[in-house]
This record gives sequence, C-alpha cells and structure tokens, in this order.
Amino acid sequence: MSISSLSDWFETSSGRYLLAWEQAKFDSLVADIFGYNALQIGVPEQAFLRSSRMSHRFASALEGNAQILTQPYALPFATSSIDLVLLPHVLEFSRHPHQVLREVERVLVPEGSVIIAGFNPFSLFGLRRALVRNTGECPWQGHYFSAMRIRDWLTLLGFETQSGGFGAYAPPVRSDRWLERWRFLDRAGQRWWPICGGVYILQGVKRAQGMRLITPKWRDNAADKKGLAPVARRGRGVAGSAHKAE
Repeated sequence: MSISSLSDWFETSSGRYLLAWEQAKFDSLVADIFGYNALQIGVPEQAFLRSSRMSHRFASALEGNAQILTQPYALPFATSSIDLVLLPHVLEFSRHPHQVLREVERVLVPEGSVIIAGFNPFSLFGLRRALVRNTGECPWQGHYFSAMRIRDWLTLLGFETQSGGFGAYAPPVRSDRWLERWRFLDRAGQRWWPICGGVYILQGVKRAQGMRLITPKWRDNAADKKGLAPVARRGRGVAGSAHKAE
C-alpha cells in the first residue's frame, strides 16, 4: 500500500470534494492550537497547516515536495519537541500504523495535539473500497480504520480525544455533474446519519501521566474573608460594651 498517489487522486472530482471539507476542518482546528513547532506527515502538496499560527511548520513524507524525507514511524525529531502533528490519511496507508502513533506520541510535548484524517469504512466511500480494492487503485487499496478504533488507540497511548467530525456524505462518483446531484446528502447525512460520512477527523491531546492541574485557592480565600467577619463583629461588640460602661 502507498500514499504517494493520494495527491493525484485529490485532483479528481471525488478527491476535490473530499479535500474541500478536510481543508476547512483542518483550518478551523489548527488555528486554535498554540505552540512553536507543527508537523504535517504525508500529502506534502496540500497545505493543511496553512492556518496554523506556529512559527515553525514542516511537512514530511517518503517522497515529493516535503522539507523532510522520512518514514512516518521513524521521525528525526527529539522526544517532546513538537506541539502539533497532522496525519492526513497516513494510518490507512502505513504498514505499521500502531508504530506511527507511538512515534507521534514520542515527539509530541505534553498537552501537544495530533489531528488525524481517515477514510470511514462505514460509509459510501467504504462501500466503494469493498467493491474495488483488489484493483490496486488509490485510495481504495488502503486499510480503512473506524473512528472508534482510532479513539481506542489514542486512549491506550495516553491521549484524550478532544473533538472530531464526519463529512463528505455524497458517493465517490467520477464527474462533477453527478457529484452535484448527490450533494443533498451532505445536509441529510449530518442530520440523520452523522457517523456515516466518507471521511472523519479526530483530534487527540497528549496527557502527561502524573500531572495535576493547579487552580486558584478559592476556598482558602473565602475562608479568610469569613474569618475576618467575626473579628469585626467582636470589635464592634466590645466598643458597644465600653460605651455602655461609661
């Protein structure tokens, strides 16, 4: 299996349709994630990090127009050095998807984020894959993982799933004209069968083991204020007693 042909598929009618939804979703998510270093693994021809505010943004791939050429499961970065990692359709085309996620967990800083885009096997795209995957054409030869399975993998690695979504409910047809006829499914799908979109995006946040959230000591402050009140009342009472004595 290979992801090298995915960029070519994004030039087809179905590819452009799916890419438009993914790009909008990536733009929305990365804009609210802060840090210094952001890494996109795979599909370097697509600028999925374009809305990121981080000062250093990199793209890595096995080949193509990427700043870093490397395997996704052997990243040349120090442990806890990256704030954000994007995985656009990397897991379903990797021979070692578990190792890819373990490597992402290694390079991410505590509270760093990973955003994963994947084809949904429980969708019209998944049905198309089941029918033609033996042809070897991209993207149908990939191994599609469900969003629930990806969530389970992230949980085992200490990630907390923050947000996500499904999109692209129209079938993967070959022409723009037929695609427009099926676009009504985007509205219907989001309302009636939201988990059956052709693609999903999940965000996970790396939680560091043993960390404890430090919050303001509101209770102590309230207790201090309450402790001052009786003293003031006692003072007024003493002054009143002294006045009566006179």
